[in-house]
Amino acid sequence: MGRRSLLLLLLLLAFLTPGAATPVPPALRALSSLHLSTSFRSRPAVAMKYSIHYIQQKVDHFGFHTDKTFKQRYLIADKHWKEDGGSILFYTGNEGDIIWFCNNTGFMWDVAEELKAMLVFAEHRYYGESLPFGANSFKDSRHLNFLTTEQALADFATLIKYLKRTIPGARNQPVIALGGSYGGMLAAWFRMKYPHLVVGALASSAPIWQFEDMVPCGVFMKIVTTDFRKSGPNCSESIRRSWDAISRLTEKGTGLHWLSEALHLCTPLTESQDVQRLKDWISETWVNLAMVDYPYESNFLQPLPAWPIKVVCQYLKNPNVSDTWLLQNIFQALNVYYNYSGQARCLNISETATSSLGALGWSYQTCTEMVMPFCSNGIDDMFEPHSWNFKEFSDDCFKQWGVKPRPSWIPTMYGGKNISSHTNIIFSNGEIDPWSGGGVTKDITDTLLAIVIPEGAHHLDLRANNAFDPVTVLLARSLEVRHMKQWIKDFYIWCGEG
Repeated sequence: MGRRSLLLLLLLLAFLTPGAATPVPPALRALSSLHLSTSFRSRPAVAMKYSIHYIQQKVDHFGFHTDKTFKQRYLIADKHWKEDGGSILFYTGNEGDIIWFCNNTGFMWDVAEELKAMLVFAEHRYYGESLPFGANSFKDSRHLNFLTTEQALADFATLIKYLKRTIPGARNQPVIALGGSYGGMLAAWFRMKYPHLVVGALASSAPIWQFEDMVPCGVFMKIVTTDFRKSGPNCSESIRRSWDAISRLTEKGTGLHWLSEALHLCTPLTESQDVQRLKDWISETWVNLAMVDYPYESNFLQPLPAWPIKVVCQYLKNPNVSDTWLLQNIFQALNVYYNYSGQARCLNISETATSSLGALGWSYQTCTEMVMPFCSNGIDDMFEPHSWNFKEFSDDCFKQWGVKPRPSWIPTMYGGKNISSHTNIIFSNGEIDPWSGGGVTKDITDTLLAIVIPEGAHHLDLRANNAFDPVTVLLARSLEVRHMKQWIKDFYIWCGEG
């Protein structure tokens, strides 16, 4: 049995004993520790010290009509970087402020010393401070026309060439792209489109197949439901029954007022259309909880306890109660997500996540290139039935942004499932992450690898080492580092032979 096969077997064995504190037989624990990278053994947290820089980027890399430029922000941390045998780890920024992503990507900081790496965090255009048209960047579709994955990747390519040209000692060093979620998709696509600039990519929780008909539109909501069903008795059933309870209550004359009070809403429900907004907000809350169901307290989307779905499900044990009682239980569950800190006086149905994410930019992207179909049927999942209606979706996009989405473009541009000609990409997915349904979960070739992490939520492997991490994620990170070391070694061998 090869070393990689052994590691995957250990991951499987760990999966067979699920739970917050997965019991691992002493012999297996000892065997596992032999394969753990030194970066992930117990040690103090790494201090995140970086410098902030800017580069002038072309607003349009592919046209010749305008030479307009903008300032793209990027961060550099070079404490452990070595010119001799070192490397550059390049974070492909996604839909938000790059400092926020930097602070939530502890894996890169944990492995920097071992890989003698310079860390670079590049901000995605139209997010954070990297606004091509400043305050007018989101004014209309004409200003947003340059918000595409292709332009973003070209920014990253230009930045890497600039860094290699201007930083002494960086010119002949290998670059590895890393990213999570949309950033993971960009990391994979970056390796595919610019293989001469990056020797490999770690694409964590990257749903590159969540397009057109590559995966069923209902797989995402099914995984969310499975997470809740496994986290507490009757939990998903209580949520499933809550939708009709909301409808029945709000049909009564005082229903909207009662529900506003029961859920402690900041803005009272006053119209019938507010009911659907409320349901959408609650649905998005359950989805976010599934993404950030981490094994320790965290503050990624909101301040949350360890294994937050288990905490939520403590309030949703009995679906066979009155509508008012059920909705009071729903409030207690929502309160775990929105008021774990105890600081919120009311719940705001206009917000579900940190303001560090760029909602406007992402809304535009989902209306143009990033068209990912979702649906639910209320039987295989705990949500109200909702079919995928592309015409309705397209009409809404045109109403909001004046653009028509192109659902086939991403598969056309990046190959869909026909990507076997590419090399050196690791696709990692947490098994409890709903985005894993659109991710690569099986090896495609010997160099297009899939790592599935039991007990792993959204890009858990990219987060900092934590004493409460399941052994599965420790092993996954070690396997990732092993492949990254091999890419670096191969690069220097190739350069030496050249």
